[in-house]
Formats: sequence, structure tokens, C-alpha cells
Amino acid sequence: MSQPTATVRELIREHYTDLTQSERKFANALLENYPAAGLASITIVAAQTGVSTPTIARMVQKLGFKGFPQFHQALLKELQAKVSGPTERRANWATEAPESHLLNRFAKAVTQNIQTTFSNVPSEAFDAAAQLLANTDQTLFIVGGRITHALADYAFTHLQAVRPRVIHLTSSSATWPHYLLDMARGDTLLMFDIRRYESNLLRLAELARERGVDVVLITDQWASPVAEIASHSFTCWVEIPSAWDSNVSTLMLLEALIAAAQEEAWPQTKARYERLDGLFEQTRLFRKPGSQ
Repeated sequence: MSQPTATVRELIREHYTDLTQSERKFANALLENYPAAGLASITIVAAQTGVSTPTIARMVQKLGFKGFPQFHQALLKELQAKVSGPTERRANWATEAPESHLLNRFAKAVTQNIQTTFSNVPSEAFDAAAQLLANTDQTLFIVGGRITHALADYAFTHLQAVRPRVIHLTSSSATWPHYLLDMARGDTLLMFDIRRYESNLLRLAELARERGVDVVLITDQWASPVAEIASHSFTCWVEIPSAWDSNVSTLMLLEALIAAAQEEAWPQTKARYERLDGLFEQTRLFRKPGSQ
């Protein structure tokens, strides 16, 4: 039996309906305190989660692991991956890289990331998130982190054209309390957070949730801690043969959400686009094809 390549969290979600009641008890305890609840010995883990050691042994085998040691190693590997920096990421790829051109390896990795990302997006959650992004009765706030602020900016540029009442939080977390002042129940916070996860984004999400704000999170395959409190969380596969992670699959998912939000209220959005084009005409910001 080969060791699974998906994260333990993903495997639990994939096989959840096949688990017994006692196995689900352990699975739920692990997901509530992930991955820490599974990092001790099987005896300690069983005692802490209130199930028997045979229950744990059966569940990890259902997930595709030969036994608890392999399951334990997978959790440790995930934990290490969450905190790894550019140097460690490059080392992982360099030791396993086949003897082919970087362009070919890069294209293959990116293509696989996109396919895996979209195959793991629940359609119901996607539709619900798109409805939140399109809801003009409430305000939409958008924020990103050190790397993902570029994605947040991209999202704002497009969604601000799709609908009114869109606010882009600045990259300085010192100003975020000012935005929290105006967050109200029913508003939506679109958030981007990839490894290394930022504690200030988690605290912002917690404070927003306390105010009744729906958090829509776009994160990587290891899942930001924000996923535990988000209304909807989408994981994107990001590993490539580089010291840095790729945002290609993240951007693709974002563009799909933007397109879905646009279709949610197309008549109003169409009229908004036409008014925006009229303003572009008046300001003469863009050259028309064939103009001198």
C-alpha cells in the first residue's frame, strides 16, 4: 500500500462517509485541532480523543495508510511544509527533479496544480461564495497578506467593477481596526492567506466573525488556520519546481469566482460596465483601436 499524496485533512473529508461513528469521533477531534491532535503516540492520541487504539488503526488504514506510523509521519511532513521557507522548498524540488528542462517540469507542475485544485472545489460551496461576493445589499471587504496582497488587489479591481460597496483593506495591519469599525453582520470578507500563514490575518478573521461577517478564504493545500472559522474555504495546490509557491491555480480559482459573481446579478453588472465604459470615454484614459 503506497502512502497517499493528499493531505490527511483532505483524505478525511474524502472518506468521511465511510467512517464508523467512533472513527468519525477521532476524525472530528483531529480536524478541530489539526494537526496537533494526531502528533503524539497512538496510545496518547486515543486517550486524548476518547476512542480506542484499534479504532484509530482502522481509520488510518481507511485513509490509505499502512499503519499509524505512516499516518503520524504524514502529519509531521505537513507541519514541516507549513513553516518551510524558500530555501527548504527549493531543496525538496532539487532532490527529486527529473532530468528534463525546467520549462517542462514547471508546466507539468502548474497544470497538475490547476487540475487538482478545481477537482477539489465543492460546487455548492463555490456557488454560495459567489453569491456572497455578488450580494450588493452588503459590503464586500478584500484583504491579502505579504505575498497575496497582489491577488487581493486583482480581486478588488475586478469586483469593484462588478458591483458597488467593495473595500480593499490596505496592506498595513495597523489600519485594519478602522475597517472593522464599518464591518456589519451579513458583510463578507474575502481573504487570501498562504504559507507562511500570517497571524494578523487570523486575528482579523476572528474579529470579523465576531461581528457576524462571512469570511471567504482562498488558501493553499495545507490550509491557513483561518479555514477553521471561515464560512467557505478553498484550497489551491501551489507547489512548483521553485523556491517559491505558485499562485497560478489561486488566480484561476479567483477568476472563476469573479465570473460567477458577475453572472449572479448580470443585468445590474452589465449596466455598471456600460457606465464605467462611459467614464473611460470621458476621461480618455485608453486609446481606441485605430485612433491617432
